[in-house]
Amino acid sequence: MKNWNDQKTARAARIAAGQTVADGKMIPAERLTEFLEAVIRPGDRVCIEGDNQKQADLLARALANAAPARINDLHMVQSGVVLPEHLDLFDRGIARRLDFSYSGPQSARIARMLFGGQIELGAVHTYLELFARYFIDLTPNVALIAAVSADREGNLYTGPNTEDTPTVVEATSFKDGLVIAQVGEIVDRVPRVDIPGDLVHFVVDAKKPFYVEPLFTRDPAAVTETQILTAMLAIKGLYAPYGIKRLNHGIGFSTAAIELLLPTYGEALGLRGRICSHFALNPHPTLIPAIEAGWVEQVHSFGSEVGMEDYVAARSDVFFTGPDGSLRSNRAFCQTAGLYACDMFIGSTLQIDLAGHSSTVTTSRIAGFGGAPNMGSDPHGRRHPSEPWLKAGAEADITSPAPLRRGRKLVVQIGETFGDKNVPLFVEQLDALALAQKLNLDLAPVMVYGDDVTHIVTEEGIANLLLCRSTDEREQAIRGVAGYTDIGRQRDRKMVERLRERKIIQRPEDLGINPLDADRSLLAARSIKDLMLASGGLYKPPSRFRNW
Repeated sequence: MKNWNDQKTARAARIAAGQTVADGKMIPAERLTEFLEAVIRPGDRVCIEGDNQKQADLLARALANAAPARINDLHMVQSGVVLPEHLDLFDRGIARRLDFSYSGPQSARIARMLFGGQIELGAVHTYLELFARYFIDLTPNVALIAAVSADREGNLYTGPNTEDTPTVVEATSFKDGLVIAQVGEIVDRVPRVDIPGDLVHFVVDAKKPFYVEPLFTRDPAAVTETQILTAMLAIKGLYAPYGIKRLNHGIGFSTAAIELLLPTYGEALGLRGRICSHFALNPHPTLIPAIEAGWVEQVHSFGSEVGMEDYVAARSDVFFTGPDGSLRSNRAFCQTAGLYACDMFIGSTLQIDLAGHSSTVTTSRIAGFGGAPNMGSDPHGRRHPSEPWLKAGAEADITSPAPLRRGRKLVVQIGETFGDKNVPLFVEQLDALALAQKLNLDLAPVMVYGDDVTHIVTEEGIANLLLCRSTDEREQAIRGVAGYTDIGRQRDRKMVERLRERKIIQRPEDLGINPLDADRSLLAARSIKDLMLASGGLYKPPSRFRNW
């Protein structure tokens, strides 16, 4: 007769093994590696919490120090491969297989290890895809998570950087997996219960906060005049005519420039109240002037940003905050909001090909995707109608009756024709295709597929791909804004001019924008200090950004 409780029995055995080291739920920090060797089994699926910001760093180090004879052949299923220890697991033979979303600072090393055969790749996921698979076929046996504080019962306070924690815990604990938390301190009573103690099996007091990367901070002093020009084009040529109120901004200086132009250039255009009122967005410091000027009504966040805690707590009308006053972020919920409730995604990429496909993966760097493919995609199922969605749908489909015509979410790629080190943004073929061939992947790691992209913005102008009626028109529209790159120089000039006449391509002059007006004087803040002053001293920048 089949035993239907094998997983519960296995978890009970792990807990019993852990209690030979722990005192109740409390693990002595100096015996953490010994504890992990007792509760983790070879071949386990393990999630070390950490995405592009928040990291369970103490637990990652402890696992990387384990004896490969005790722990090996692990299948790591985690959002971010960000810390060196995340890859040390594979160097030491502790882990074998990897499913992840984002690598960021480890992008070059992970590429070398994949090419060298040290990592068996499952897939590079979007955040929502990986979270979904936690509940389908990649459920962790053990989750190593991070929180601000815990009480003796194991109730956790995650503070402003809740991020992935509820999703990871839900999937693991309710499927009889083991949840182990590192916390900055043990307290008598947590400020708010973010994760109930009956879902947490063990806690280790790290006696210091977990590591958080200030990933979304952009210094206004580094914003260029070209980025200001692309921001002006986006505001006047896209935000205004479509009436974009609900949106997500990707990470980068181009979108930071847009945020800093809202209280100046946007105000001069009379757009306050008409655009940019509701965001799915981390609390970007560059959004402070727009918030203070009354542009922004509401922001829901994937995670927090270092130094923004006091500002967010003081602006609870704008942000989602708990009874303790701190931000309540949630990556899965915010990703869903960005996918379905927003009318626009606008972000940057490293490469765009002639079909409009884009990727941040190159032959030397595998940075992963994070949330961009969720934000930067048009969900083809049923969704609520809105003015921008209907207008974009009407541009794309001129034959269907209006009541049956599906709208379109605006998916915009914004960037300079030449990026860092003068590397061209536009290419004949994405490096992602060469990578797929090298690693024998079934699917190339394309970040945003071309048929989801509606507009491309560069300093050369805006290409409205919705209005293209053939693949030739689409290719020439992309070439038409590719500037002096090899792709741009091969344009069909007569066809590009015809596309311009139809407003498929709009140059700065077509929108009444003089490129010489793209001056840093337009920025509502020109330094990190300006942002701090705009916040009334509530924003406390990380030390590496304090340049005064």
